[in-house]
Amino acid sequence: MKLIRVFPRRTSSTPTDDLVFIGDPPLERPQADEVHVSCTFTWDKPVAERLKLAWGQYYPIVKVGGVAYDDPSNEFIPGMYLKEGITITSRGCNNQCPWCLAWKREGKIRELPINEGHIIQDNNLLQCNHSHIDKVFDMLREQRQIQFTGGLEARLITQEIADRIRGLRVSQIFLACDTDNAIVPLRKAIRLLDIPNTRKLRCYVLLKYDPEETKLHALIRLLQVYEAGAIPFAQLYQPPDEKIYYPVDWRRFTRTWQRPAGTVTAIKTMLNNNAKGNK
Repeated sequence: MKLIRVFPRRTSSTPTDDLVFIGDPPLERPQADEVHVSCTFTWDKPVAERLKLAWGQYYPIVKVGGVAYDDPSNEFIPGMYLKEGITITSRGCNNQCPWCLAWKREGKIRELPINEGHIIQDNNLLQCNHSHIDKVFDMLREQRQIQFTGGLEARLITQEIADRIRGLRVSQIFLACDTDNAIVPLRKAIRLLDIPNTRKLRCYVLLKYDPEETKLHALIRLLQVYEAGAIPFAQLYQPPDEKIYYPVDWRRFTRTWQRPAGTVTAIKTMLNNNAKGNK
């Protein structure tokens, strides 16, 4: 079946083949059996519904779905809705973090057939059975530029897991530190991983889940992550049912802590200012 996939916006994970389109139908349109409008962010749902109507003028079967529509995602087809190289070997999560939608949309951890790929985007790979994890690592031994972009749960990283990760050709690992209580297991995980190049270690840091959180409190947690040995990747909290439009100062603050170069520059500036203040 020839399938066109349509997305409201392009992201770093959007497929790039000739049957992928962003937004409205172009003047020259390929033949296809169906059109699928795939929506990731809930605030893009009105756009997705409009695109369904727009593409429906030219194709008899147009479906709309995706993460924003609480798709349980019972299968993963490489290259279909995510670019080549990304693979998902499990769905769901056994944790019930109040800010996270993975467990609400996909339920408890479910293992899927393992497809090859060098970018692992599972919600919580390390919650899978040991045999599944072993098979994923065996697959990754043949890959290069490996990335764990879905994130690895710090408290589940054992010495055995750390040893296996160091045996891979890893370019980037994401951990997470979404609360103050997460810093201790994060430090332990980083010690076990023992990766000299700290730029390979990134850490998602959720900001403003507590509406009363100040930039000072956020800064302390970001610095703790950096001092533990990982480069922070700050993310402003967004609820599932609406988009929060944060003030400019918070958006600028967050962007500074999303790029490794910006993070390092910010820290150097703070250290220099502190040194000058101590003279």
